[in-house]
Amino acid sequence: MNILVLHGPNLNLLGEREPEIYGRTTLREVDVMIRLEARRLGATVRCFQNNGEGELIDLLHARRKWLDGLLINPGAYTHYSWALRDAVAAVAKPCVEVHLSDLKARAKDEPFRAVSVLDGVRAGLAGGLGPRSYVEGLKLLVSLL
Repeated sequence: MNILVLHGPNLNLLGEREPEIYGRTTLREVDVMIRLEARRLGATVRCFQNNGEGELIDLLHARRKWLDGLLINPGAYTHYSWALRDAVAAVAKPCVEVHLSDLKARAKDEPFRAVSVLDGVRAGLAGGLGPRSYVEGLKLLVSLL
């Protein structure tokens, strides 16, 4: 089973960007965790990060015939990228959305974080567990496949 992992904007700065929220684990370390868990689960993963909305959509389109499922942390695009939502819907493969932080808890101070435009097109959500959110999201996605 083939799983595409997409990391959205600013995730390239993991480990140094707001460590009190996102922790000190780097994106490279997150990708290693994902690959190790994927191997244990018998899945093949390809991980990509991009800060651009259009570039993420292009990656999803380009790999749509390869992938069986999508694991995505859309970053800030979570809250307003209807284009990304439409791309996920168009590919029509199981999708699990991942977040390092707990968006519901953060929405108390930042109300815009209460909304995910992927709600309704995703099959599941894993968040609030730091880097482990990716591992839990991957397990959920594999169980759906």
